[in-house]
Amino acid sequence: MKGILIALALALGLTEAQAQAQPNLIPAPAGYSVRPGSISRDKLFGQAEKVSISPKTLIRHLEGRNLADWQLKSAYLLELSKKGAKIVAAHEEGVFNARQTLRMMALVDSSLTCCTILDWPRFRYRGVMLDESRHFQGKAFVMKQLEMMALLKMNRFHFHLVDNPGWRVQIDAYPRLTNLTAWRPQAFFWDWEKNEIGGPFVEEGTPEAYGGYYTKQDIAEILSFADERHIEVIPEIEMPGHNYETRYAFPELACSLPGGGKDPWELCLGKESTFELLEKVLLEVFEMFPSKYIHIGGDEARKNNWRLCPDCQARMKAEGLKSAEELQSYMIRRMERFAHEHGKRIIGWDEILQGGLAPDATVMSWHGIDAGLQAVKQGHDVIFTPTHYFYLDYHQDPAQFRPVGRLVSLEKVYSFEPITEKVSEADAHHVLGVQGNLWTEHIQDAWHAEIMLYPRVFAIAETGWSQAERKDWPDFERRASSLSETAREWGYWVYPMMP
Repeated sequence: MKGILIALALALGLTEAQAQAQPNLIPAPAGYSVRPGSISRDKLFGQAEKVSISPKTLIRHLEGRNLADWQLKSAYLLELSKKGAKIVAAHEEGVFNARQTLRMMALVDSSLTCCTILDWPRFRYRGVMLDESRHFQGKAFVMKQLEMMALLKMNRFHFHLVDNPGWRVQIDAYPRLTNLTAWRPQAFFWDWEKNEIGGPFVEEGTPEAYGGYYTKQDIAEILSFADERHIEVIPEIEMPGHNYETRYAFPELACSLPGGGKDPWELCLGKESTFELLEKVLLEVFEMFPSKYIHIGGDEARKNNWRLCPDCQARMKAEGLKSAEELQSYMIRRMERFAHEHGKRIIGWDEILQGGLAPDATVMSWHGIDAGLQAVKQGHDVIFTPTHYFYLDYHQDPAQFRPVGRLVSLEKVYSFEPITEKVSEADAHHVLGVQGNLWTEHIQDAWHAEIMLYPRVFAIAETGWSQAERKDWPDFERRASSLSETAREWGYWVYPMMP
């Protein structure tokens, strides 16, 4: 069949190299065909593209393909000829995606093969999560990663701003969160973690203190940068676990334990003051971030102290709750109602399934895929981010710098398929997409963060955007190698290169 296609292409006047050419693009487009000739990069960018924003015209080119509205918004037709580029889209977002395709083609090749590309995304959520609590990189680093995400047509940036070792976003109602718990004596997370139970923190301005946080102006600049690239920034404010820093700043929010002890990790869910703080924090976060989603964590809460705390027990009795898991579910549901009152929807890690899932919650399935499948069957939206495939802090090579966890190679990342036979056709729309997570317990430096991201994020981008039948590991490996070289020239650290 391949020989027949090449013969037909040759009959149209193409060279054999053009006839066999595959687009040097990540993610792989839904449809690609070559046309006679080529155009130089300099000539292409020396003139403006011809752009038509016309849903009817684009739908006509789709020839009966029934795209969802969100797919049509992102879709585009790109025709590249010797004269230049022509773009047809239904929305500005589609025009942007077409230009990113042209940009990538020009980055990797000085002479571009003339072609026709008809393209649209497979999943609506194509994301990357960055943990800024454990090691803080700052605004310039975040914008740099947003730039690469845009090139890869990724559209969700999950901003993990709050966790035990540092609070990273300005909250005017509670300045102590950043004045105190954004700073610590030890730079490397594990040096801080092994100091007693993970502390202490130090006041802002302490000589040689490590840390930092995003001011509201920083957030506004990041959001503007992301919006220009059609990327939604989703903040995460962890609760009720992973809150040592909040507890340190406000010790009165701890559970009261028999013998006068205090729980150093979880927030007390029996005290109304806990909910008062969380709601005031979320109000400011809602004002900063226009995203329709707020991620509230919900993972790895230890829960044991809730069973001993008289305030938590009183709450459970008053609400008719039978277990600590149901107490956490009560908190999640209460936060969901609060979010809805302000036009937001919540996302939580898959532990929010425990004790009963909040009615409209989206589940981020990280332990594997089973929790996500369970949520889908219950009619909930799911984002797959399984540890064995998409945890980017896990090592790519046992010999690499600070190897952590299991081996998650580029091929392993690429092999993940979100829609299996366990997802019915009727439920498939609940699978919103995929996300790679970069946790930074072992990752202090920017160069180290980038070699953990790239090229594995390339694979996540293709899984999120490209149609399943377009995925091809040998061809992707070739394209990833080419883009890796280009990314290095562009100033990114790409594995296996290290300083």
